[in-house]
Amino acid sequence: MLAPARGGRALGRAITASSPSSSVVTLPSFLVPAFQTTTTRPFSATATRPSKLGRTPLSIPPNVDVSISEPWIKKDMTTYLKIPKRTITVTGPLGTLNLDIPDFIKIDHDETARRATLSVVDPNLKQQREMWGTMWSYLNKYIIGVSEGHTAVLRLVGIGYRASIEARPQKEEYPGQQFVLLKLGYSHPIEMGVPQGVKASTPQPTRILLEGINREEIMSFAAKIRLWRKPDPYKGKGVFINDETIKLKQKKIK
Repeated sequence: MLAPARGGRALGRAITASSPSSSVVTLPSFLVPAFQTTTTRPFSATATRPSKLGRTPLSIPPNVDVSISEPWIKKDMTTYLKIPKRTITVTGPLGTLNLDIPDFIKIDHDETARRATLSVVDPNLKQQREMWGTMWSYLNKYIIGVSEGHTAVLRLVGIGYRASIEARPQKEEYPGQQFVLLKLGYSHPIEMGVPQGVKASTPQPTRILLEGINREEIMSFAAKIRLWRKPDPYKGKGVFINDETIKLKQKKIK
């Protein structure tokens, strides 16, 4: 606590010793580092770059129609802020999907070239850069979904593991709902209702094929089925999604 006081007295003596007519003040050598202005080095020196994925043009098939609505206001239930949004409607031979995007995402839709290019208002903002690639990925999956569709294959690996598709009229949440019946080593079969818009089939007793236009719903339902028997790293049994693999561990020897 005494160092600043000594430094202040030394500075006062230096200023008093200088001639009144001189405008330059000479400081002692040990005080020079304290009065030098230092620039703070940023945490990351990498320059901000636009999203490589977001700036890639999207190719729209001839049988797919993309339309953009006018801006509308959505109230956030957490912060109660009014957030402007826009809705992109993607229509194809397999169905229609709607995607809500933030107002700062701009879409340049060239109907002649059948291309769509996404951009943001301010690429220097982190939130806009993050949503740039995310919205591009969602829109790309929606275009593929309504034109070709998405699939997911679940593999049941284990002795006695079986799956079948049956109807349960008493438990239907919508007309014609199917139910996946799983036998995964429990004392009772597991019944899971197939979400609306997803089609389930069993080409083999140990295979479940999920089809639909919304990849998010397909993979979400597949993850719920997988929760009943996650892959065991010691025995290698469980429910695997698509090309999922695990690394087997050695048994613990006491």
